[in-house]
Amino acid sequence: MENLHEVLRTLYDEMMPLAGSMAAVAKGLAGLGALFYVALKVWQALSRAEPIDVFPLLRPFALGICIMFFPTIVLGTLNAVLSPVVKGTHAILDSQVIDLNKLQQQKDQLEKEAMLRNPETAYLASDEEFDKKLEELGWSPSDLVTMTGMYMEKGMYELKKGIRDWFRELLEVLFQAAALVIDTIRTFFLIVLSILGPIAFAISVWDGFQSTLTQWLTRYVSIYLWLPVADLFSSMLA
Repeated sequence: MENLHEVLRTLYDEMMPLAGSMAAVAKGLAGLGALFYVALKVWQALSRAEPIDVFPLLRPFALGICIMFFPTIVLGTLNAVLSPVVKGTHAILDSQVIDLNKLQQQKDQLEKEAMLRNPETAYLASDEEFDKKLEELGWSPSDLVTMTGMYMEKGMYELKKGIRDWFRELLEVLFQAAALVIDTIRTFFLIVLSILGPIAFAISVWDGFQSTLTQWLTRYVSIYLWLPVADLFSSMLA
């Protein structure tokens, strides 16, 4: 499962250059939007005979710089801030799973020791005790019936234990597969958002479309945090 998560991280890194390619289209769209934005603000100030406020006019240029260096400035900053959250929640999950496995081993050991202390069930948990009990029996019909019953009881016990272990392993696989599915969907969404990010920044330059930028940031952060939230839920389940 860890190798599959690593494949998803590698896929994300390999797709990042496409965001830089999309920046070429976004720069033209942002440049046209900046031209209309600055012209509108200057025309409004002149029509009202007010001094021109230069500070709001810097917004398109700041967005233009973000578009030009989108993979480094925007994606690099967001990933650098959010990746420690992913690593921290994954460390919490690992510690809980390790504790769970340790408790499960202790439970199995205590169950085995309890059966060994009981003479009537010791032969089920130990092959040595089983062979020892067979040696104590003779070859009379009643002993043969007892031997048959012992073999059947031991076989049923091993079958029951095997089914329980198989079911436990199945739940562990489903437990890990759920996180892998979430990480896969999350990675695909992040790749799409990263590639279309420069376009979202370029559209936000246009007057009236400023919310596009906040919507893109909100969606990127929320989807990035899907995996940490899944790890926290998994830790509570563990």
